[in-house]
Amino acid sequence: MKPWRSGALRAGVLCGLALVLAACSSNNNKSGNNAPSNAANAPAATRAASAAATQASAATAAAPAASAAASTRAATAAGTAAAASGATKTVKLGAAFSLTGAAAQYGVTQKNGAQLAVEEINAAGTVPGVKLDLTVEDDASTKDQAITVFQNFITQDKVAAILGPTLSNSALASDPVAQQAKVPVLGVSNTGTGITEIGDFIFRDSLAEADVVPQTVAKSQQKLGFKTVAILYANDDAFSKAGYDAFKGALDKQGIKIIDTETFSTSDKDFSAQLAKVKDAKPDAIVVSALLDPAVGISTQARKLGMMQPIIGGNGFNSPAFIKGAGDAAEGVIVGAAWNSGSSNPLSQKFIAAYKAKYNSDPDQFAAQAYTGVYIMAQAMKIAGSTERQAIRDALPKVKDFDTVLGKFNFTEKRDALHDAVIQVVQGGKFVPLQ
Repeated sequence: MKPWRSGALRAGVLCGLALVLAACSSNNNKSGNNAPSNAANAPAATRAASAAATQASAATAAAPAASAAASTRAATAAGTAAAASGATKTVKLGAAFSLTGAAAQYGVTQKNGAQLAVEEINAAGTVPGVKLDLTVEDDASTKDQAITVFQNFITQDKVAAILGPTLSNSALASDPVAQQAKVPVLGVSNTGTGITEIGDFIFRDSLAEADVVPQTVAKSQQKLGFKTVAILYANDDAFSKAGYDAFKGALDKQGIKIIDTETFSTSDKDFSAQLAKVKDAKPDAIVVSALLDPAVGISTQARKLGMMQPIIGGNGFNSPAFIKGAGDAAEGVIVGAAWNSGSSNPLSQKFIAAYKAKYNSDPDQFAAQAYTGVYIMAQAMKIAGSTERQAIRDALPKVKDFDTVLGKFNFTEKRDALHDAVIQVVQGGKFVPLQ
């Protein structure tokens, strides 16, 4: 607006206000303190002046008023949400997930699942008087970064409890930090051995490979009837090594002969040397314990070499990213899991729908376990009637027959997950239960 126009407008406003004041003064002189306050009782000329003044003032204040209205609406909405939840206390949870590095494909969906659960819990007022505040930090798929994240959660953020980290390797390094500080930890993807043995503040809702693999071997052997296998596993990763140990024990128990064993590094890209030896051994089936990238590499390279034996994988295969990465080579791969999207569990189907609506993608087992982990923590707070670290820790073992997307959930005496596993196979580009 040009200066002369602005000045004229201000003058008009002041003039109009002056007329209104004059009229009000005149009416007050005539009728004392009984003058009506409604503008409709003012003389017509005065009402006109008042209207003109109001319009002019509105024109100059339109933008600020709109902004103020928007701010008011936002504040009102926030206040309404807070009132609906009845939250009077904010409780911090920390989540250490692999958003970069070798386990990034798992960590991203874990973050999504955990954040979705927090939003639902806060909206529903699941924990009376409590609002959960989730802080997610990248553990970078490394031990050192996981330790740093845990230290920050404990000493700086003062979290009540921690979810994660993503990898068992990282958990073996970082969980002792929390144990020493007496901060409860719930692993939501750690399947390696020795995790909960770290101490009585360490729990997990992820089924250990030692629990899932024997079921996987028994079911797949019953279905396929193989008598010999070759095993490939990463010898530089605690998760993969734990998977190998579980597979070897289960195969020996089933009387299935291991005719070749090959190792590799998690960072390897070329598996031709190992696969050449496996091909020469002519096993009935191939067993692989690895994280996502080597799982994809081994599966695709084996098929290119004409090796059409059934491939049986560990928990690292449990992601739609494996199917996407391996393409046709993923067809027929068998893997044991803690969760399958085809489950008829109503809570699971509700979770899938909510996840798709929020993220426009399908959840995987890692998202489901992280989502469940937040609900387990919330349930422990309800049982404890407290959000103190020791109280949460003491209440976690009391979470019994808890309905979750994973099914009815319990902890074992050693604080491991206790629920049924699912044996699945890739068919038509998706995981389906092995029948």
